[in-house]
Formats: sequence, structure tokens, C-alpha cells
Amino acid sequence: MQKEKKFKIISFYKFLNVHNFKNLQLSLKKYLIDNELKGTIILSPEGINGSISGINNFIPDFNRFIYKTFSFSSYDVSNISDSDFLPFERPKVKIKKEVVPIEKKVIIREGKHISPDKWNEFIKKDDVTVIDIRKPFEHNLGSFKGSINPNVNNFREFKGYFDNFVKQNNKKIAIFCTGGIRCEKASEYLKDKGVEDVYQLEGGILNYLNSVPKTESMWEGECYVFDKRISVIHGSKQGSYSMCYGCRMPISEIDKKSNKFKEGISCPYCFDSLTKDQKKRFAMRQYNKVNNHIKINKI
Repeated sequence: MQKEKKFKIISFYKFLNVHNFKNLQLSLKKYLIDNELKGTIILSPEGINGSISGINNFIPDFNRFIYKTFSFSSYDVSNISDSDFLPFERPKVKIKKEVVPIEKKVIIREGKHISPDKWNEFIKKDDVTVIDIRKPFEHNLGSFKGSINPNVNNFREFKGYFDNFVKQNNKKIAIFCTGGIRCEKASEYLKDKGVEDVYQLEGGILNYLNSVPKTESMWEGECYVFDKRISVIHGSKQGSYSMCYGCRMPISEIDKKSNKFKEGISCPYCFDSLTKDQKKRFAMRQYNKVNNHIKINKI
């Protein structure tokens, strides 16, 4: 019999008018602490966005609390996955101007959404251009076959990319991201530019990996996630990547074979850019980490 996972993770977002930020921040933070939940919730005038983890079965009560607090009955999108450990260190509730920074406010979710079971068929069409709107390092871990990545590191920069792209493109546009929220913002921006044929993957890559069997999947590689799991594969199972503590970049088993990889210090992406002082400090941090772990195990 397969062993039941100990922890659950829910990622969610909802576009709606939000007020009384300080009171909401205190109420949400108290609920997370009282129920031993970890993760981050973002509050903004256009809605909420979050990823929260806890021991199995916390999600129904958590959802009821959120629904009651914000007076709605369901999220726009939510994705649930399992983990063998708590992937977040502490509870956080942040107040921001936007749930995702693109300087385009969204309140009503009006984009055109393609469900995971229809996505493969849609992106195979000759009159569709597929765009991965995540950051380059996320794209490099994995993506849909044939997708284009704008190669920009700040989501605000997508505006400039799309401004140029729409002038040269006369095809339908299919966009995707991790959980869907970046696509919601990008879709509304393109709509304002007069681009109507913009379609987005419902629930993002996470929903696709949870819904489409691996044998039918057009996904290649792994999906970067913003927690200690680093990456996931089909079924939201933890992937093979780990994190470089020098530059916070995801690193593969191949990266670890490089002579520029030093556990807890550097990797091929940052070795040449780190100063001697930084390497020394990171080495001391790693030394303390290892020795503290040894002491704890001896107790």
C-alpha cells in the first residue's frame, strides 16, 4: 500500500476588490500561526494570491476561512499537491499594489481559458503561437515543446516584449505560466492593446501536470516552483533539482558535477561572479550548518 503523504500544499488566487488591508493581514497571519500553516498570502487592491502548506486535511477548513473572510464561494484557480515535508519556512501575509507586477489592474477575470485536456490539441494548430511567459531560468528547467520564451527577467518587461510582438504576429497566442496568475495579467494587457485572440492554460502548468497523463503529455522537463521542493514533475511529484545557496538558482545533477559547484557556496551560474569575501562567508555558513546538523544528530 502506498504511504500517504504527510503534507498538503494549496496554491490559489482570486481577483476581487480588497480593502482594510491591515486588519486582513492581522487576521490571516493569526489564522496561519494558530493552525501551524506555512507559506505566503499576497493581498492587493485587485485580489489575493497565495501558496500555503500544512498537515493533511487542513485545506477544507482553510478554504472556509478564506471564503468567509473575503465573501466569495470559490477561487478563480486553485491547485493542490502533496509533499513529504513542509516546503515553506514560516507564515507570511504581504500587502502589495498588485498580485503580480505589470502595472495593469485586474478585478474581473475575463481571459479566454483552455482546459488541460484541450491544451495539446490547441497548441498543435498552425495558426497558434505558444509563449512561455515565465522567467528564462524557469523555462530552461522545462516547457512545452516548441514554445517561445521572451527571455526577460522582470514581469514588467513583458509589456515591452508584447508591444513589439503583436506588431509582427497575426496568429492566435497561447500563453502559460506556473499557476495561471501571470497569464491573467498578461492577457488583460494584450486585450487593452487590441489583441483578442489570446488564450491561456487554465490553472497553469501545475494544473496540466496534475490532469494530463504523462503518456499523453506535451510537457518536457520539470516545472520550477517557488518553495523548497524547487521543481515538480507529473502528478506534482518532487523533481530532481536543488537550490544553490550562493545565487538561489535551481541546479541539476549535471550542474553538481561541475568543479564550480561547492555545496552551500557556489554553482556554475554564480562561481565566476561571486567575490572572495562572499565565497568565504558562504563557506563559513555551510560549515556552521553541517556542524550544527551533526550536533543535533548526536543529542
